Amino acid sequence: MHGRTLYLLAALVGGAILPIQVALNTLLRRYVGEPMQVTFISYLAGTLASLALCVAARSPLPAATTLAQTAWWMWVGGCLGTLYVWSTIFATPRIGAALALALTIAGQMIAALLLDHYGALGLAKYPASPTRIAGAVLVVLGVALVAYAKR
Repeated sequence: MHGRTLYLLAALVGGAILPIQVALNTLLRRYVGEPMQVTFISYLAGTLASLALCVAARSPLPAATTLAQTAWWMWVGGCLGTLYVWSTIFATPRIGAALALALTIAGQMIAALLLDHYGALGLAKYPASPTRIAGAVLVVLGVALVAYAKR
């Protein structure tokens, strides 16, 4: 398999897993009640799964000196993930999984286009060309169609 193909498939599978995660978390909310409690359970389960995979793969812990070299804001990714999981648990019962994820994808496209264009947060620069902007606009139009169909 070509190297780039593996990365493309990994991203596709990651995207395909999101609606399943949203559905499972929304179902769990029926039993637990509060979206933030479900978010905690989801992250606890994910932490335990990550730990198990690290142990199975014999991945060594990073050195404390390496961790000390990072900036505080580099650790915010987990907090942003918490906000994402909470927002989908909160919104999905009211607007449906398709619209919740369509809006998520539109938000991701807009943010990613800006991050790529400016090379923000250490990313390589990929200019926001007219073609890339048109792709993002098509995603937003797709969201509008999903939202309209939901009415």
